[in-house]
Amino acid sequence: MKVLFGGDYNPEQWPETVWDEDYKLFDLAGIDTVTVGVFAWASTQPGPDVYDFAVLDRVVERAAAEGRAVCLATGTGALPPWLARAHPEVNRTDFEGRRHRYGQRHNACPSSPVFRRLSAELARRVGQRYAAHPSVVAWHVGNEYGGACYCDLCAEAFRDWLRARYGSLDALNEAWYTTFWSHTFTDWAQIEPPSALTEHWRGPDHTAFPTMTLDYLRFTSDALLANFIDEKAAIRESSPDIPVTTNFMGLYRPIDYHRWAPHLDFASWDNYPPDDRSHARMALAHDLMRGLKDGAPFWLMEQTPSFTACRDVNPLKRPGIMRLWSWQAVAHGADAVLFFQLRASRGACEKYHGAVIGHAGRSDTRVFTEVAALGAELSRLGDATLGARTPAGVALLFDWDSWWALEITDGPSRLVRYLDVVLAYYRALWDAGVDVDVLPVAADLSSYDVVVAPALYMVKGDLAARLEQVADRGGSVLTTFLSGRADENNNAFGTDVPGPLGPLLGVRVDEWDARGADVVNPVTLGGATVASRLLFELVVPQGAEVVGTYGADFYAGTPAVTRNAFGAGHGWYVGAGLDQAGVSWVVERVLDGHDLRGPYPHVPDLETTTRVAADGTRLRFLLNHGADAVDIVARAGGADLLTGGRVEAGDPIGLPPGGVLVLRED
Repeated sequence: MKVLFGGDYNPEQWPETVWDEDYKLFDLAGIDTVTVGVFAWASTQPGPDVYDFAVLDRVVERAAAEGRAVCLATGTGALPPWLARAHPEVNRTDFEGRRHRYGQRHNACPSSPVFRRLSAELARRVGQRYAAHPSVVAWHVGNEYGGACYCDLCAEAFRDWLRARYGSLDALNEAWYTTFWSHTFTDWAQIEPPSALTEHWRGPDHTAFPTMTLDYLRFTSDALLANFIDEKAAIRESSPDIPVTTNFMGLYRPIDYHRWAPHLDFASWDNYPPDDRSHARMALAHDLMRGLKDGAPFWLMEQTPSFTACRDVNPLKRPGIMRLWSWQAVAHGADAVLFFQLRASRGACEKYHGAVIGHAGRSDTRVFTEVAALGAELSRLGDATLGARTPAGVALLFDWDSWWALEITDGPSRLVRYLDVVLAYYRALWDAGVDVDVLPVAADLSSYDVVVAPALYMVKGDLAARLEQVADRGGSVLTTFLSGRADENNNAFGTDVPGPLGPLLGVRVDEWDARGADVVNPVTLGGATVASRLLFELVVPQGAEVVGTYGADFYAGTPAVTRNAFGAGHGWYVGAGLDQAGVSWVVERVLDGHDLRGPYPHVPDLETTTRVAADGTRLRFLLNHGADAVDIVARAGGADLLTGGRVEAGDPIGLPPGGVLVLRED
């Protein structure tokens, strides 16, 4: 047993003589797992009543004969042409009201009865055929679910979804606040999805009734989930035990992965960061994926070994970066490190997407050599990390409803982006070397000393009470501007801002000042001055002590950061859009109150994480994301799992740029 290593493999694109070369190269690289059949629908079902598994049979049997584990896909990641031609209603309609024609990948209407029936039937037949195959270790349903449809089928399905959610038109009208602009609905048939026909000047994410838009985002996420559930149920008819997953896309706005998580047997995701400086962003996504299944390990289902092909600019992963980022995934909980793709396609839109094996099939390229070296390291690691979990004293709350609601609501500022705020606070935790669980707002918070909830725009259910319990027993809760603004229907609370969070935070906010990104208001924190931008809330203490103050404008000298004693703990509030230095200052003060900083909090770009195996063994990961070597001192002794050597407590450790140390502590 070991961390699975391999990736997406599409041998149906080449003659079988190429397969021979592939498996020789897989041996050299230590590739032990292949994901196959992701886009096999046109091959396995070439016509409405015709199923042909000849090619997929050969693909699976060859992988098995070569001793590879198989992650087998249902093949429904893209529609076949015959289906789109015979049933054009399976093609999506966009926000502008245009029916898409065939040719793209994400182009299936999730509400189409035809699509739901045929995709489930294909999954059923794949499951029946391969459920007993000993090489199949996981089922892969669909591929990178996403996108929205606004067709008549979705409109009717949306009405059904609303009936189930609200029960009556009176409840819907109240939730949507339809007395505004005389939009009260008197019949379900009057309800239409948001569209350019009514809101062209605003776009799909800005309508006069943001709760309608919010509900359509929720509906779309649920409609796509229903497609996944259809296929999983079909597989389960013949395969009750093999785990089922689909590949998420990390910090992906259109789908609420927390709503999906209970239906996956394990989480998996595709890591394609926007640039090569996103170390903390990737860590946040890893921790989010781990948090989907209560801390259980996840799979890194896809990453490129070199570069992508879908962006305006597709930078190359520099030497050592692929290895570093792969180990980062393992450090945060990955039990599989897989690539897209194992051999480069010769045609179509991803022919220049990076691959382990290039078009020439060489084994002496830098990329192949680095992949092979990583494969050897993972073999040496063995089963040391499998199933290991992360002991975190800090929880960061991540909420798709707040993400959507904040950004679809007019005012105070469209320049404030939810993910930017969350990432700034996560970055401060990452810099401090803290292990973090990224959790939904409904999660159990009883085991955490610190809960960080940036831009907690929407406060639902008993969340406010559960946050108070964290502080009451001696913990700290940290939240920010634009928190406690709206209920679950995106309507303002009939109380002072921050709504039900007010007693915990000991403040009220009567006014706020939104400015362009060029406007800076200095904030004084502990004798230092940092910058704040975009949003400046005018905070009125209601028992809270002032920690930081504004330095400019008519509200100069008023609170920008506060701390409120609550029970045995504290509620912290940041009313200003602090820069990273300011955010980090506040986060460090909160962590210091619980002695939660990591072992090397002042070493720039040195990432530290911990995983604990079932037998209690602690695994310490050190990863140098910086451009310079770092020299540190070992805090504990143990075995170096990558070199086989020993490290004693107090020993000097030198990590070159991109360096990785995995220490099994004594």
